Parts: sequence; structure tokens; C-alpha cells
Amino acid sequence: MEPKAAQRLAMRVSWVSIVWNLLLSAFKLFAGVFARSGAMISDAVHSASDVFSTLIVIAGVRLAGRASDREHPYGHERFECVAALLLAAVLFVTGLGIGWAGVRKILNPGVHPGVPGVLALIAAVVSIAVKEAMYWYTRSAARRIRSSVLIADAWHHRSDALSSVGSFAGILGARLGLPILDPIASVIICLFILKAAVDICRDAVSKLTDHACDAETAAALRALILEQEGVLGIDQLKTRLFGERIYVDVEIRADALVSLRRAHAAAQRVHDAIETRFPQVKHCMVHVNPVEPPA
Repeated sequence: MEPKAAQRLAMRVSWVSIVWNLLLSAFKLFAGVFARSGAMISDAVHSASDVFSTLIVIAGVRLAGRASDREHPYGHERFECVAALLLAAVLFVTGLGIGWAGVRKILNPGVHPGVPGVLALIAAVVSIAVKEAMYWYTRSAARRIRSSVLIADAWHHRSDALSSVGSFAGILGARLGLPILDPIASVIICLFILKAAVDICRDAVSKLTDHACDAETAAALRALILEQEGVLGIDQLKTRLFGERIYVDVEIRADALVSLRRAHAAAQRVHDAIETRFPQVKHCMVHVNPVEPPA
């Protein structure tokens, strides 16, 4: 997908997330107050806080989409990785908060409030369904445009869904006389969220440190280069990730007896083929090494 189209898709997904989070927060807040459920009120606040995370996504996508300038000749794509790191940090803190609240309830049961109404259970189920759907919607878009920041935002949706699972367990446990279900669910959910935060952080750091692209992409690049007329072989192929884009440096072999014009034409064919077949490649540098043709 072209960079501009990818940016438009990311922005559309982000605004859809904001609208749904606001609607869901209002519904859960109403259900929590009406059904006398402190867990559902807390869940509503959690959903509302996800709007802040999506605003980070919007800022990261906008900054990453800025054109190259004199101070940033290679562009601004790495701002998206920075935004992903921020979201991973927020997600990590969210997971710790859920886990710590669960541990405190296990160690200090205290006095439990009154039994919440059925509306709170319904709101928890609705929240789980909506947030899980938003997770898959955002994740699908993230994979289409290879966006680490959208992957991080998708996991924020899933963390909210998992939080609602904890709320459901707590509300159901209170209605069944088993309030211990809530903190146990919270601790388990915490572990899932922390793992997701660590995975997102590792992916973003990898892209910030000029990591090579995956083996499948490198193999496809190599095969495409060898298909081009005038290419007798490949001496070296190097790739590096710059945010979500790829830079390619390749040294090809060309007949030492042909003219400079023909050697340059072979290099140009390699350059054009790579940037056409692989839209995620931002720039391709081709160097020609002369070799004696086979007898």
C-alpha cells in the first residue's frame, strides 16, 4: 500500500477508535451508576483513557508521514516507532495497575459493596464484544500497512476487553457470593497485558536500530534482482528497517565488456523493479561491479 494511502487508513482507524471508546465509556458509566457497580465505573474510566492512547497514535502517524527536509533527509518514519514505545509504556503501566489492584483485593478483602444489578453484567458483555471487535479491526489495518503503532493500539483495545472480563468476573462473583473471582481474574489478565507490552516494545526497538527485514522479503528481493536483464549475479544485498519502510543496498554483477550506458540501464532496471514490486521500500541503492563474462 502506498504511504499516503496507509496514512489515511491509519487515521481513519484511529478516529473510529475514538468514537467507539467515547460511546462505550458513556454506556459503561451509565450502567455502573444505575446498577451500583464500582467495577463497571472503573471500567468506563479505563475505556475513556484509551482515547489518550489513540491520540498518541494520531500524532505518531502524522509526524511519520511528514516529507523529508534538510534536517531529516531520510524522512520521519521513526516517529511511529517512538509512538509505539509510548503506547507500550502506557500498556505496561495499565497491566501493572490491573495486577496490583487484584493482588491488593486478594490480600485485603475488606468489606464488599452491595450486589450489583444485571445491567452491569450486560454492560461487561457488550464491552468485551465491542473491544474485541475493535482489536481485530485495528490489527487487520495494522498488518495491511505494517504499522507497529496501530498494533500497539490494537492491544490497548484487547487490554480493555480483558479488563472487562475481570469486571464481568467480579460482578458475577459478587452476585454469586464469590467476590474472590474478580482479583484472580485481574492478576491473570495482568500477565497477558504485560507480555503484549514487552512484545510491542521489542518490535519498536528493533525497527529503531536498523534491523534487517525478514528472511522472506530478502529472498523475494534477491529473486527479483536476478530476474532483471543484464544482472549476472549479486555480490551483496543489505536491507534495513527505517520505521515501517525499508532501505535496500545491493551490489550486482554486470558484464565488464559492455558500455557504461548498458551497465547503468541494468542497475536502473533493478532499482525500478524493487521500488515498484515492494511499495514498503523507500529507497534502493544499486552499485555495479564489473565481472568477466563466462566463456
